[in-house]
Amino acid sequence: MKPARPRTPIFICPMTSLSGILRTVSWFPLAGASVVLFFLMTMTFMDVLLRSAFNSPIAASTELTRFSMAIIVFSSLPVLSGRGGHIRVDLLDGLIRRLGLDRIWTALISILCGVILWWPANRIIDLAERSRSYGDLTEYLEIPIFYIGWFIAIMTFVTMVVLIVRGVVLLIFPALWGGDD
Repeated sequence: MKPARPRTPIFICPMTSLSGILRTVSWFPLAGASVVLFFLMTMTFMDVLLRSAFNSPIAASTELTRFSMAIIVFSSLPVLSGRGGHIRVDLLDGLIRRLGLDRIWTALISILCGVILWWPANRIIDLAERSRSYGDLTEYLEIPIFYIGWFIAIMTFVTMVVLIVRGVVLLIFPALWGGDD
């Protein structure tokens, strides 16, 4: 008689697949930021080489550096926020830990920070739209400035949603988070 094969569960926990999806989705902005960082390193190397050897720097390197830095920072921000990777000031951590409120404190701070991000994101939209209406372009490459403004605003809104969802999950479903918070 053959041993019975283990049965495959018919129902797969949606949170397991959801965490896999979130892990996969978070890879894309980090991969994009990595590509832009590599471009920035290569451009800086070439700029220094051309400046030193041929006295001919890359004219648009300042513009490209500014755009690259904005893309790197704001692409990484939602992932960093979702993982709780921000620098924390631990002035109240001892008291919070003694009271057993670590998870609740972290959740409330995440929600508060997410809600607060609404204002800078809206202000960035205003500035990007003003830049678009004025027709502002970069000096050398003549790239419209509002593109990067919209990118920053969108990623700030994404970060806002990520922080609020993180806080709600920490409050309601703490076992699903699985972090050290």
